[in-house]
Amino acid sequence: MNTFFIEYRDPLFSVIIFFVLVFVIAFFSYWFGRYKKKEDSRYLDKFLQGFGSLPSHHELKVLITSGELSEKSWLLLAQSYFKNGDYEKSIEIYNELLAVGMKSNPRDTMFLLGRTYFKAGFLERARKIFLEILKTNPRTPQALNYLLLVYEYMRDYESALEVLEPLDALQKETANDAAYLHSLMLLNDVNKSSQEKGEALLEIHKKTNILTYLVFEYLFRTNPKLAWRHFDGSQSEKLVDLLWQLDAKILDLDIISQNGYLRELFTARGDLKLATKSSVFEFDILIKLEGKSNATLAFEYICDSCKQTYPFIFHRCSSCHSIDTARAELNLTKDYYRNTVEENNSFQ
Repeated sequence: MNTFFIEYRDPLFSVIIFFVLVFVIAFFSYWFGRYKKKEDSRYLDKFLQGFGSLPSHHELKVLITSGELSEKSWLLLAQSYFKNGDYEKSIEIYNELLAVGMKSNPRDTMFLLGRTYFKAGFLERARKIFLEILKTNPRTPQALNYLLLVYEYMRDYESALEVLEPLDALQKETANDAAYLHSLMLLNDVNKSSQEKGEALLEIHKKTNILTYLVFEYLFRTNPKLAWRHFDGSQSEKLVDLLWQLDAKILDLDIISQNGYLRELFTARGDLKLATKSSVFEFDILIKLEGKSNATLAFEYICDSCKQTYPFIFHRCSSCHSIDTARAELNLTKDYYRNTVEENNSFQ
């Protein structure tokens, strides 16, 4: 009998049995996991199908008060709608959660509601929500920051500057916001001349060393001579798109000829011939083409703080709300404007 079962005492047989058991367990674990995942996904799809169209106030209230989902689940759902840009559904959920009476901290939900109102463009509603939060919790920097943004978007710069006082008391950095708001107040002041605005903007720029683009964008548009008089060559890269789009009639050749970056930029643009090459790849290509190819520069703008990309210049990032963090990225592209001009000339 022992001879018959000799193979069961063989170490190799034990190893084979071990790996077979491991394989069987892994096989069933894998397919059981797949099955559970599929069932969970099916349940979630079924649940979300009910939100394909926005429920009525009554339906939403019934769903929330029924307790089938926890408050945390409703908040996660509202946040999901917020991230997808479906602000209407997000606002409905937050409002109903507050209406039925939340067991957890309602202040956080009020803040989320105010933020969603702001993102959706309902500035007055957002203002009321943040003021209500600050009425009972005045030392809430998140609400103060958003209230500042609300007043800024409403162009109520005086009120926005008042919000800086409690932020400063909370030891938050407010210097950039103050400079930016004062600059916006100047630009929107109908009682000041363009000369007065330009000089006042330059004073703010000298004191804070920020808002270079905002200041020189205004100066080159209204008073090019004043812009060139105060132009800092070290800021040329920050203003590259602004300089690229300047009218050839307002160029200051003396300043351009004394700055290597400007010489390369305007040679690449085709206005001058003051450089034969450039360390900037896009400039170098255009210099070598010498205007023989239908090419020019296009720009996109990146926030150095959050790395969000925009097709247009900005002074405050709409994503992270940082000030003066825009950086222009250069791209070679076809010059469609040149084609249009040549076609128009051919018909004359």
